[in-house]
Amino acid sequence: MSASDCLLHLRGMFPSLRPAERRVATEILKQPGEIVHLSITELAKRAQVSDATVVKFCKRIGYKGFQELKIRLAQDVVVKPEPIYGAVEPGDDIAAIKDKIFYANVQALQDTTRTLDNDDLLVVVEKLGTAKRIEFYGLGASGIVAQDAQQKFMRIGLHCVALADSHMQITNAALLNKDDVAVAVSYSGETWEIVESLRTAQEAGAYTVALTNFPRSSVTQYADRVLLTSSDEETVFRSGAIASRIAQLSTIDTLFIAVALAQYEHSTACIEKTRKAVADRKHS
Repeated sequence: MSASDCLLHLRGMFPSLRPAERRVATEILKQPGEIVHLSITELAKRAQVSDATVVKFCKRIGYKGFQELKIRLAQDVVVKPEPIYGAVEPGDDIAAIKDKIFYANVQALQDTTRTLDNDDLLVVVEKLGTAKRIEFYGLGASGIVAQDAQQKFMRIGLHCVALADSHMQITNAALLNKDDVAVAVSYSGETWEIVESLRTAQEAGAYTVALTNFPRSSVTQYADRVLLTSSDEETVFRSGAIASRIAQLSTIDTLFIAVALAQYEHSTACIEKTRKAVADRKHS
């Protein structure tokens, strides 16, 4: 993540902050353009915390102090203006709903391109391409992403499964070994079934990957590599994980295409075989 991604970094760190630090973060996220002009005492007053808490907050999120935070924040405000659209609300007409949903999805994709680390992607691509078995774990909307991943990687000849049942996830994870890869998909990174499945896979010796929105979430403790998406926290009218699902799917697409290109001849041959198999079953 570049130096000008202060707000993305802050959103990702938010769940791991202490209550008083969250009040500081909330004030910054609400009006980032104003915060760059405030003194440490003025920000502390707004957040109803002490000056010392603001200093601790800055260090917790990786900055030397309040001055560096303001510099990074100023760069972010210049690079990326505040969103035009907010959350979908009661009374919104269809035009407003369309604009807000599409804007949120586009924003999530743009933010995720800056959050995803290219080196991490390259390592995961190499591991997936050489794995004897790949398992994708996800529940709910993340389970749909896991199923999409299975469908894609299976078509290029890789041995993979997507498990949506928590018992099956853990029992299968226990049978993995050093030649296998386990990928956990979880927006929050705190779904305990997914965390336990990845932990079990890592203890079994498999290479583990977490696809999540939060860099200090529980699932990342058991991941050899973490792939970070970036989308705003889901609201009551976006509880179906709309923007976060789009970011997850796009990350899976990136991994899939990269693996397919690395094994181009084999991948295209497999895709052609599966295409013909499906085509033969269509009505004339």
